[in-house]
Amino acid sequence: MGLRDDLERFREVGEERREDLADFIQYGDLGQSRPGEINIPVKIVSLPEFEYDQRDQGGVGQGEDGTPDAGQPVGQPQPQPGDDDGEDGEPGEEGGEHEYYEMDPEEFAEELDEELGLDLDPKGKKVVEEKEGPFTDLTRSGPNSTLDFERMFKEGLKRKLAMDFDEEFLKELCKVEGIEPREVFEWARGESLPVSMAWIQEAYDDVPDEERGKWDSIEEVEDNVERESVQQKIRREGVKHVPFRREDERYRHPEIIEEKEKNVVVVNIRDVSGSMREKKRELVERTFTPLDWYLQGKYDNAEFVYIAHDADAWEVDRDEFFGIRSGGGTKISSAYELANELLEEYPWTDWNRYVFAAGDSENSSNDTEERVIPMMEQIPANLHAYVETQPSGNAINATHAEELERHFGTDAEDVAVAYVNGEDDVTDAIYDILSTESETDE
Repeated sequence: MGLRDDLERFREVGEERREDLADFIQYGDLGQSRPGEINIPVKIVSLPEFEYDQRDQGGVGQGEDGTPDAGQPVGQPQPQPGDDDGEDGEPGEEGGEHEYYEMDPEEFAEELDEELGLDLDPKGKKVVEEKEGPFTDLTRSGPNSTLDFERMFKEGLKRKLAMDFDEEFLKELCKVEGIEPREVFEWARGESLPVSMAWIQEAYDDVPDEERGKWDSIEEVEDNVERESVQQKIRREGVKHVPFRREDERYRHPEIIEEKEKNVVVVNIRDVSGSMREKKRELVERTFTPLDWYLQGKYDNAEFVYIAHDADAWEVDRDEFFGIRSGGGTKISSAYELANELLEEYPWTDWNRYVFAAGDSENSSNDTEERVIPMMEQIPANLHAYVETQPSGNAINATHAEELERHFGTDAEDVAVAYVNGEDDVTDAIYDILSTESETDE
C-alpha cells in the first residue's frame, strides 16, 4: 500500500465516517443543526505528511547569494505554520476548527433505521394524482383491441378437455354382440365420459352390418382396444377446434393507480411549569429533536406544532419551545385541548398525525384519568407518546406516565410511554416510541 492509498484511507476515516449516530443523539451538540440540515461532528484524524527530524542535526547544501555553500551546515529547521508556539510545552491558546458532516433528514432517517433497527413505512393518505397503470383489470365488455385472447383460449381449452372423450373406443363398444345403445351409454356414464345418448345412438346406427358382433363382451373390448386420453389425443392431433363461449370473453383495462402524498403533522407538547428545571428541559430536547428529524425525513411533507403548558396551554415556535420556563402549576389536559383545536387544520383523512408530550409526570389531581386519557382516545393519531424526564428519580406525585401505562397497557399499538432519566436513555426511548406504531393501514 503506497502513500496515495494511505491518504485515501485517512480521508475516508476522517471526512466520511460520521460520529456514531447514537452517541451524537445522546451526548452531541444538537444546537448546531437546523430543521432541514443536521450537522454531525466528524472525527478528525491527522493526514500523513513529511516533517523535519527534530533531533539536533544539521545538513549540507550548496549555493550563493546568501544560500549555504557546499559542505556548510544549514542549521536547525525553522518553525512551520501550525507548529506549537507555546513555551515549555504549554499548549497554544487558539482553538482548533471543528468539521461537520451535513446530513439531510432523509439520510438521517435511513441512518437511524440502521442504527436502531427501525423500519417505519409511512402511509400516504391524500390522493394527489390518479394515473393509468398496467392493463391488469378485466371487464366483460370493451373494444376488440383489448380482448384478452390468451385467457379466452385457456377457458375454451379447459372446456375441451372436460367435454372431449375417446370416440373410437365407444364406437368399438357399439360392435359388441347383442349390445344396445342404452348399455353403451350407461357404461360411459360410469366412466364419467361426457357423451350424450344421441351421439351413441348415431354411432350405433353407423356400425356396418358385417362388424356387428365383432366382440363377445365389453370386457373383451377393454382387453384388446387401447384407450386414449384427451391429453394424448391433443398431443397427437393438435388442437383443431376450441369451443369458445361468450362468457369466456374478458377485456383488459388499465389499473388506476393513486399517487398519494405522505403528509404528517407532529404535535410536540412540553410541560414548562416550575418543576421542569434545566436538566429536564435538556432531556426533552434531546429526545424530541431526533424524532422531528426522523419523521421529517420519512414523509413528503412535514408540519410541526409546538405547545407549551403549565396550568394553561399556548402555541409557541420551535425556539421558544425548548427554552421557555414558567413558574405556574401543571394541567396536562390543557395542552391536549389546544392540540385538538389545532389539529382541525390537519384532517385525519389527509394527514398522518403524531402527538408527542413530555414532562416530569407531575399533574394536577385527577387530570390524567378524567381529562387527558379521554382526550388521547378522542384525538385520532398514528401514535400518542409521553416521555417522562426525572433525572433525580421519581417524585412522589409524578404519576402521569404510570397512569397512562395502567390504562393503555404496555402492548398498545398507538400509545407509547418512555422514561428518560439521563442521556443514556434517549436512544432507547426513541426506539420504544417509533417501534410502537402499528403497521396496519387506516
